[in-house]
Amino acid sequence: MQISRLALSAATLGVSTNVVFAQPDTWALLNGIQIDEIVTETSYEVRKTWPKGFADEAVEIEITGYAAPLTPEGEALRELILVSDMGLCPFCGDPDHNAALQVQLADALPFVTENQRITLRGTLSKVHDPETWQAAILRDARIVP
Repeated sequence: MQISRLALSAATLGVSTNVVFAQPDTWALLNGIQIDEIVTETSYEVRKTWPKGFADEAVEIEITGYAAPLTPEGEALRELILVSDMGLCPFCGDPDHNAALQVQLADALPFVTENQRITLRGTLSKVHDPETWQAAILRDARIVP
């Protein structure tokens, strides 16, 4: 019987097998999320379709990107937007700007500069709210040294 290296390392580290570290295609999965905005005279709805391979349940991942802090300079950082490319605008609202991932940090950080390249480990989950374009969030994230 063959055991995958991921399963073996998860077993030896004492973590569950739904943990995925250094998943190279996380940005591709985030970019593959389809958003359909349905606006009528009386309603607004955002329908999201996640690509095959995007876990239905929350999973722990590691992801590298560029930080866009959501906290005024000088305040402890609790949230940020992570983008795959420094040239992408996470606040433009244009779907051509690729994926942006909202990150909620497990512990406040004293300082992260805008566009600083960081690697984070946290719990990635879907956002099902039908009134927002946000389709995924990384919670309880910590910077990986």
